[in-house]
Amino acid sequence: MTRRPTIVDVAREAGVSKGLVSLALNDRPGVNATTRERIHRVAADIGWRPNPAARGLTNRRAYALGLVVRRDPRIIEVDPFFASFISGLETVLSERGQVLVLSLVGDHDAEERAYRTLAADARVDGFIVTDLLAGDPRIELIAELGVHAVTLGEPDVPTAFPAVRRDYAPGIHELVRYLVGLGHERIAHVSGPESMLHGHERRQLFADAALEAGVDAVVVPTDFSPEQGAAATEQLLDLAERDRPTAIVYGNDPMAIAGMSVAQHRGLRVPDDLSVTGLDGSQIGRLVFPALTTLDNDPAEWGRIVAATLLDLVDGTTPVDRALHPAGLIVRGSTGAPPTRQHTTA
Repeated sequence: MTRRPTIVDVAREAGVSKGLVSLALNDRPGVNATTRERIHRVAADIGWRPNPAARGLTNRRAYALGLVVRRDPRIIEVDPFFASFISGLETVLSERGQVLVLSLVGDHDAEERAYRTLAADARVDGFIVTDLLAGDPRIELIAELGVHAVTLGEPDVPTAFPAVRRDYAPGIHELVRYLVGLGHERIAHVSGPESMLHGHERRQLFADAALEAGVDAVVVPTDFSPEQGAAATEQLLDLAERDRPTAIVYGNDPMAIAGMSVAQHRGLRVPDDLSVTGLDGSQIGRLVFPALTTLDNDPAEWGRIVAATLLDLVDGTTPVDRALHPAGLIVRGSTGAPPTRQHTTA
């Protein structure tokens, strides 16, 4: 059969009426179990699939979720978090006959237009809200548009939307204690922008962990891009020897990899001369040399849980916040004892 099979084809092959096929395939009452099973088997055998457009006309559903991302394209291009996160989304969406509508925008005005257009055209049933900002205006906007949403993390403004969260405190505190245990006394953090809640949270958690451990700490803010991560590394390595960090904790894995490159270009050995860590748990960290110490963040898990939470909400379930397992430390080859400790124990 070269054309797309229809319910008429299913009805003919199953020897029943088109109306009965419609009831069976839409899981409506009025069909006995044996007949329903036969209709579903015939539909699968001839390759029948539901038509999202037709379903949407019937029940006013788009069978699509929206993801509007406002970041510099150069950051998205090299950030493996988003690719893995989207793969997690797609795993759930494909299983449930849904699609993802992705919009990359460059500024606030374009972002607001994207939300308004997608909602006004009924092209999505709900939005996935990432990169939460301080006083994030998108929460009020989406509520005003009357569309469902799920946020990655908890907004700092009133919200009726469920949130999917991960607790980074255990992992960051464990990471700092691990570095201190190796002998590091000067540890730096190359952080993300303060305007992003997760960048601010990671910076604060690092500062708290460093204070608790009693170590000197310096923080250099960036925009999360590898370029600014590299520039921050140059800045830290240009400090006087007594102030120069022996370990750097980067706010994401791409910046950490860029920092390793800078250190190695300057003739430093990682981890013999400088320990480097990320915080994202991306798979790319396993493939660089030395492999990157990081946190167990699992972006694909984020995607799966966020998609399932939003689809359940669209289907009429009560909004429920969901907590992923806390981020834990993953020790790899990019961290070791500082040079002073190596010389002392040699």
